[in-house]
Amino acid sequence: MDSEIKEEVPVHEEFILCCGVETQVLKCGPWTNLFNEPRANRPKLLIFIITGNPGFSAFYVPFAKALYSSINRRFPVWVISHAGHALVPKGKKILTTSDDSNAQEINDIYGLQGQVEHKLAFLRTHVPKEVKLVVIGHSIGCHFNLEILKLAPELPLMLPTLGAKK
Repeated sequence: MDSEIKEEVPVHEEFILCCGVETQVLKCGPWTNLFNEPRANRPKLLIFIITGNPGFSAFYVPFAKALYSSINRRFPVWVISHAGHALVPKGKKILTTSDDSNAQEINDIYGLQGQVEHKLAFLRTHVPKEVKLVVIGHSIGCHFNLEILKLAPELPLMLPTLGAKK
């Protein structure tokens, strides 16, 4: 029965140009663009999963679906790939935003600090400020989460972690 519920969960795949790099985002739930939602219909919270290496987003889909189902589908659950870790299938449209052209130049987007800045740029561009974030990290994703907290204390983050080492 549990697998039947997970199969019914909508997962929307997008490829977004973030800091000039193609980025895969998998979204559970009906919310694909939070800024296009009327303010009254916007979710109050977003669960945002930052993957471990090698950043293969599809690996996290069963977890994201189970999590989305367990919260009674009240809030979106999004999974982001690392910059440079996902290839866009032929014929798949890459979404761009006007804000991405204004993204700061990241010296080494494929390095550790660059990956942190990549996630931060995505959050600032695609998540309205009033939406609270629960950021889940797996492995290196935990490190990215901690760095995001240091760099952006203005973001309303809550931080459960998976596989984090003290």
